[in-house]
Formats: sequence, structure tokens, C-alpha cells
Amino acid sequence: MLAAVRQNGYAMSYAAPGLKTDRDFVLVAVRENGYALGSASTEMRSDREVVLEAVRQNGHALGVACLELQADRQIVLAAVSENGLVLECAAPKLKMGSRDCHCCSGKQRRCSLPLGMGVSG
Repeated sequence: MLAAVRQNGYAMSYAAPGLKTDRDFVLVAVRENGYALGSASTEMRSDREVVLEAVRQNGHALGVACLELQADRQIVLAAVSENGLVLECAAPKLKMGSRDCHCCSGKQRRCSLPLGMGVSG
């Protein structure tokens, strides 16, 4: 099964439940395809390092992370840096007053997100 997720992280959806709670196995899967996080156990979707790896690979993984991590500034920034459109998955307190959420995709020089960090270019 490990060989399968190395080639395609989505293969984790066919893994035995025990593998979906195995941190090392889940990390391999989300590094290949971040959205594979959605097939991981609730415990793994609450693991900060696992979620950070997932959103770095695919920002949309933010939408399947636990609510607490959807409110984590560093994780949201990593997700939005990968794909600015995923700001919609962030906790409301991180979205207040934001506009032009696509700016963190690296296409613009300044970031208008309320995350307190800008993207320089």
C-alpha cells in the first residue's frame, strides 16, 4: 500500500483504517497529494505537521483539516500561498476584512489578507 500512495496519494482512500492513523503513512500520502488528507483519520486531520505538509502540496487540503487548524495562521498562510482561493476554507476570524484573496498566489506584490504577513515580490 505504501508503494501505491507514493505514486498516488489518493490511494490512501483504499487503505485499511489502521494505516489512515499511521502518521508516517499519512505523511507519505499527503506529500504526494495534499488532498489525500481527506481520507486520513480525524486524528491525522488534527495533526499540525501532517496538515501543514498537506496544504503546502495542495492548498485545498485546508478544507478537510480540523476546525482548529483552519484557524491556525501559519497553516492558512501556507495554504493560501499555494492557492489563494482557499481562503474561503479558513476560519472566519482570519478572513475578516480580506479582499483580493488571490493575491497570495504570488501573482501580486502585496497581500491584503488580515494574516499580518505580506507576500513580497
